[in-house]
Amino acid sequence: MEHFTSLSSARLLKPAIVTIGVFDGVHRGHQLLISQLVSEARATNRLSVVLTLFPHPDRVLHGRTGRYYLTTPDEKAELLGALGVEVVVTHPFDDAVRQIRAAEFVDQLRTYLHMTSLWMTRDFALGYKREGNFDYLSALGAEKGFGVRAIELVLNGSHAAISSSAIREALGAGDVEQAAESLGRPYSVAGTVIRGDRRGHTIGFPTANLDVWEEQILPGNGVYACMATLNTERFMAVTNIGLRPTFDGTETRVEAHLLDFDRDIYGDKLRLEFVVRLRGEQKFSGIDALVAQIRRDAQRGRELLTGRHLK
Repeated sequence: MEHFTSLSSARLLKPAIVTIGVFDGVHRGHQLLISQLVSEARATNRLSVVLTLFPHPDRVLHGRTGRYYLTTPDEKAELLGALGVEVVVTHPFDDAVRQIRAAEFVDQLRTYLHMTSLWMTRDFALGYKREGNFDYLSALGAEKGFGVRAIELVLNGSHAAISSSAIREALGAGDVEQAAESLGRPYSVAGTVIRGDRRGHTIGFPTANLDVWEEQILPGNGVYACMATLNTERFMAVTNIGLRPTFDGTETRVEAHLLDFDRDIYGDKLRLEFVVRLRGEQKFSGIDALVAQIRRDAQRGRELLTGRHLK
């Protein structure tokens, strides 16, 4: 998989099938579209190309701030590549790009990506004021010689379309199981292990404090059973996300206690996959009450995670 950071840097020579979107999270709906596109590209000897946008248009158009993304740009490209996509373009989205007329943007797609077919969901639109909807692009394709194909949305168990926004809502509520159902995999975050205040060591439950990308969404505050990946090793873990109210904390932290583990991993990269929420964030009356609850959390986490470490 080749990953370009702008449309003009791609300059592909082989004909391509292209789809465009944010694809944040690369959820099951995205996966269906991509799998069909990849199959068609292989069958017709064309490149499979995904043009994605960063920053998220919601940042530019609606002023969204704080933690918002489900994946980093590089993680997104890796997930798309794992689905068989040959070329990923992470195109910068800014005020200038949003002003481009649809016909002009299509000309750029044909010039830089050698686009012979554009795949899209019927609710997708590109260009200034979303003028490039399905009907507009179909007519433009007939005029300029490229095909336009509509892809149906994937529905969840409640017959609602799977969407990145719904996954964000589920995560905010701590419902990591619903998020996993929509994603087709557990939601995960990764970061470098940094030094904390070492309180976990003093109470017998050392934790790895993760420096997670500041723009990636975290599950709602609480305690979670997780699978942790350190290089190629897998471990069961119980992770706390929150302010640590027992210690009057004021900064949200991600702290993972790896079960059956006792090594110095400061500076290493650790990935956490959120399997199930064990409980919400609590303030305890003292250290003894906190330690007793952590023991219960660790036991419950072990029961739920046993057997998953080989997957």
